[in-house]
Amino acid sequence: MVIKQIDTVTNISDKDFKKNYFTTQRPVIIRGLTNSYSAGKKWTMDYIKDVCGDVIVDLYDNSKKNNFSAFTSPDFKMKFSDYIHILLENKPTPLRIFLFNMFKERPELRKDFPCPTIFNGILGRVGFMFFGSKGINVRIHQDMDMSNVMLTQFYGRKKVVLISPVYSRLLYKLPFNTYSLIDLDKPDYERYPGLRYIEIQECILEPGDSLFMPSGYWHYITYLDAGFSVSYRKLANGFIGKFNGLVNVCIYMPIDKLMVKLFGNMWLAKKEEIAEQRANKAIQYIRIKGEFSNSIALDIQLESN
Repeated sequence: MVIKQIDTVTNISDKDFKKNYFTTQRPVIIRGLTNSYSAGKKWTMDYIKDVCGDVIVDLYDNSKKNNFSAFTSPDFKMKFSDYIHILLENKPTPLRIFLFNMFKERPELRKDFPCPTIFNGILGRVGFMFFGSKGINVRIHQDMDMSNVMLTQFYGRKKVVLISPVYSRLLYKLPFNTYSLIDLDKPDYERYPGLRYIEIQECILEPGDSLFMPSGYWHYITYLDAGFSVSYRKLANGFIGKFNGLVNVCIYMPIDKLMVKLFGNMWLAKKEEIAEQRANKAIQYIRIKGEFSNSIALDIQLESN
């Protein structure tokens, strides 16, 4: 496993962002992007609690491991102010909030932090909030819709690990799903030898940092502090990316959900078997070629389908 740092820039222009990162699908950290918006100064935990405090939010119990499907449903509901109170007291809690549509609940917040101009698109009016306590891990996954993501940190720090989708087979990706069998905190090279061939990129997001995550990139996130961030999305580049996202959401996810309901652990075991078979085939292919490259990754995917 090779570890690299993610590019970091400051005050990048729309043209340079598109040319050097968006078009080429390279991750990048943009320092101080929030400085151009009032949210950069206003958005503290207390401020968001005051604005959204009476909203009833969906909470997810991070201690419950859902290995069956990408489909998840909330475990609890709670008044938003009560949840923020727990975070501010720094109490250990496995409860987290994700994909909280803040603008639907409080449209006035959009004025504080509209979608950055370098990232605007047809999804630009939808902003999602993510909250978690210190120590929470968000398991490694791809986003189902394969959108590009701009993740902006407002409070606390996060460690983010990114992995290009060219390594999906070597990550033991589950079929009909966007999750992996591996544990990046404790990589088991004996059980999952494909990990020896992957390259990861990592960074620590500080308040005010924005991270561009290209379409289909695997991401694994650890909350180093209690905190929150906001994400904006932009449709995948090109027809293939958009098509794959549509298939994931409209076909694979419903099929997976149905098979879990019908067959439970038997379906999970079958998916794990297929993931390991695909990874082993990819490893054999790499050993024959003597190297790993994007063209070989494409060959592997075609051969494995």
